[in-house]
Order: sequence, then C-alpha cells, then structure tokens
Amino acid sequence: MALHLFRQFTKTASLEATGAVGDDPMFLVQYLFRLLRVVVLLSVWQLAFAGKGIVSGMSVGAVLTYVLIEEAFAEQLTTRTHLWVSLRDGSIAVSFLQPFGLVGQFTARMVGHWLFSLAFFSLPLLIVSPLLGVDPRPASLAAGAAFVLSLLLAVAVGVALEFIFGSLLVYFEHSVYAVDRVRAAIALIASGALMPLQLMPWGLGDWLQWLPFASVASTPLRIYTGTGDPLPLMSLQLAWALVLWPLAQWLWNRNRQRLASLGG
Repeated sequence: MALHLFRQFTKTASLEATGAVGDDPMFLVQYLFRLLRVVVLLSVWQLAFAGKGIVSGMSVGAVLTYVLIEEAFAEQLTTRTHLWVSLRDGSIAVSFLQPFGLVGQFTARMVGHWLFSLAFFSLPLLIVSPLLGVDPRPASLAAGAAFVLSLLLAVAVGVALEFIFGSLLVYFEHSVYAVDRVRAAIALIASGALMPLQLMPWGLGDWLQWLPFASVASTPLRIYTGTGDPLPLMSLQLAWALVLWPLAQWLWNRNRQRLASLGG
C-alpha cells in the first residue's frame, strides 16, 4: 500500500515537473524578474546596514544570507499548492475523481513544480551568489542539517494551513481570489519572508514568532543563518503540525459537501 502511494506521488510530481515548460513558456522571463528582485533586496539591506554592526542579533552577512536563501527557496518557504486555483476554476471536481487522495495530489503537484524551479532558478542563484557579495553557506554543518529537517516541518505546517484556508473559503463562499490575496499578504509579513522577524519594529517579531506562519519561513531561515536555537524552534514547528493537521482534516471533512464545482 505504501509503495503504491509512493508511486502515485512520484508519478504525479514528475508529470508536473515535466509539464512546467509547456504550461508556462515564459518561465525564463519570470526567473529573470525574480533575480532582479534578489539584487534589489540585497542592495537595500546592504544600504540599511551600512556602518552598523550587529542589529537585534543579526550581522549584515547573516541578513544577506537570510534574504538570499529566502529567495532561493521562496516556493518551499511559502508552501502554496494549486488548491486555491482549483477552487477558483472548478477543476477540483476532477481531482475528486482521481484514484489518489486530495492531499497527496496537491502536495505531489507542488513538489513537482518545486523540482523544476530548484533546477532552473534556485541552484543557479546559489552558484552565482558570491558574485552578488553573499556567502550562501549555512552557519555550520549542523545548522545546514537542521535546516533540512526544519524545512520538512515547515512544509508540513504550510500544507495544513493550505487546507484550513481552503476549507474556510468553501464555508464562507467568498471570492477565492480576494481571500487568497489577503491571506498571502498576512503570511508574507507574519512569516518573516518579507523581513527577519527580529528586525521588525515595536517588538512585533517577538509576538509573530509564535504564530504558525513563522514556522513556515522564519524558523528554517533563522536556523540556517545561526540566529536561532534549532531545538525550541523545531519543537514549535512540530507542535503546530500536530495541532493543525487534525484541524485541517476536520474542517475539510465538514465543509467538502458544501463545495459546488462546475455548477453542481
């Protein structure tokens, strides 16, 4: 049974990865704009830290590495599936007919898209990062290993949040696009993807770090840059995963019957 599910997962992921070029022939243009975004962000932070030493426990080198890794692994650190798109265009009706669980389907498609992006954007960015004046290496070998584990926990939390918000969209029957944009804006700030939580004014980061959004982005990045203690940070990630997954399953099971797709 487990082997069969694994084959379904890998087959779905590979189809998504190989279909990325045909589905989006402008991917190179998008990657060029992403690279431009990286260059601009690095320049802004270099100017912001000019003449300064350690700020809130972060050096300019740590901040630049934080920004670089966040951009290189942006898709993993936001953990967005195709669920909201399927809810918007009605294609989720087809997903219900597939001989593969809904969570597995959307997660496999997400991972397949990641594989393409990692090969054509993330890896090249890490290779050229020294030319941008950034050291892409983790704070230590232990930090690098902990980052991998933390990233897996971040994905677990992120996918659970996806299905929680998907369930709420079905329940409230509001505009999928509008609600998704609001959710994305909140997550961008609260997760630490926009800027390190430690550097937020008025001590906001001290409060936001306890939210599940921070477990998706801020925690892996803090571990990678050596600006956070891995054990308590990953313990909080695990706690959120254990809380959110039963909630996601309960909400989805309660609201899936309310779903109207393609007129019925």
